[in-house]
Amino acid sequence: MNRPYLNFIKAISLIILFSFLPYPSSFSQEIKSFVKHPEWSYNKSIYEVNIRQFTPEGTFKAFSDHLPRLKELGAHILWLMPIHPIGEKNRKGTLGSYYSVKDYLSVNPEFGTIEEFKELVSLIHSMGMYVIIDWVANHTAWDHPWVLSNPEFYNKDSAGNFIPPVADWSDVIDLNYDNKQLWREMTNALKFWVEECDIDGYRCDVAGMIPTEFWNQAREVLEKVKPVFMLAEWETPEMHYKAFDASYSWEIYKLMNAVAKDEKTVEDIKQNLKEETSEYPREAFRMRFTSNHDENSWNGTEFERLGEGASTFAALTYFLPGIPLIYSGQEVGLNRRLSFFEKDTISWQEHPNTDLYKVLNDLKSQSKVLLNGERGGEIAFITNNQQQKVLSFARIGGEEKIIAVFNLSSESLEAQLKAKILPGKYTDLFSGEQVILGMKETIELNPWEFLIYIK
Repeated sequence: MNRPYLNFIKAISLIILFSFLPYPSSFSQEIKSFVKHPEWSYNKSIYEVNIRQFTPEGTFKAFSDHLPRLKELGAHILWLMPIHPIGEKNRKGTLGSYYSVKDYLSVNPEFGTIEEFKELVSLIHSMGMYVIIDWVANHTAWDHPWVLSNPEFYNKDSAGNFIPPVADWSDVIDLNYDNKQLWREMTNALKFWVEECDIDGYRCDVAGMIPTEFWNQAREVLEKVKPVFMLAEWETPEMHYKAFDASYSWEIYKLMNAVAKDEKTVEDIKQNLKEETSEYPREAFRMRFTSNHDENSWNGTEFERLGEGASTFAALTYFLPGIPLIYSGQEVGLNRRLSFFEKDTISWQEHPNTDLYKVLNDLKSQSKVLLNGERGGEIAFITNNQQQKVLSFARIGGEEKIIAVFNLSSESLEAQLKAKILPGKYTDLFSGEQVILGMKETIELNPWEFLIYIK
């Protein structure tokens, strides 16, 4: 869903939150996450599936034909955009927004039946992959049954009229979480898909626009059924206290776009990463991305925003602490904005990004220093003479070490690296060649070139 005003809402939430919290430098020590991550989630990346646009048919059955390819790609947590029926009243476009939910307990007939969805989930599990579905708890379609059966579930204006949560979201109406019966109904609906269809968790739309306590109690209920993975479309630290495994890393995303346009520098990225370390529990998974359904449709493809650095920034998301995301089509260089309210099938073709993501996902699944959350290795920045343009760092843990050098500029540069952690014998991730590094190294870098050395 297009989300104007969302950054403003997040900013206000952060101001309110930090008004009542200790100084950020002590945050991670004061606030600890009590979320128990599923054991299978630590070495995985996330792949966002747009069922409508994935195939000409736009169905669960047609999408299932892509599963062998996605498994080979290494996309082991599949996030399916909303699978529920879409409202018809005040619908946007021909097909409407996925985020205008008409019924929480059934599937969009355009995609198939609930039995076909169960078959898809079973097939995904049989291939060693996991599935989370998008959940829209903040609002419903205008023609959701609750409008007639439980109008008290909704917020209304002074004249008693239903209202959208944001003016531009005219196809949905705002739910009222002051009503605890709504909590019970929504939690039961969340539980339904875990119990009946064996899904592995949820990506929760605009999660911070709903009371955090709702998510905390919902997680407790779901955990009694099976271990679940929860991703919040939000980025305030309290999301990780009891409810969510992962949250959006919007600030890094925005900084990558700004660096690509020479509006920010590598130093800004480093500063933000340092702030994250103090503000978020170490257990938190921070989701790194260069695209998703919102960014692609409303703000432009990664090629529009990142230019020739698109693949470089995509690789960077795998080496920063956090859990990386791939959006449908990024692995084949999708270079157009997908229509949000109409049919707009992705073209699948050969592209260098496919092999890049395969290598990155394979390393992600095997490397201990790249594990998500507290199990991953520390990040240590390496001094170089191009601090505004070259990001150099190590990920270190136990006997494993990864040296990463990223030229985040359109210039050819000579980077002089210096650090006590540099010396050693490494393998170049992409060439397979052996590389010996000393405490001081001079490296020639082409525009947007990046080097990954593994010990």
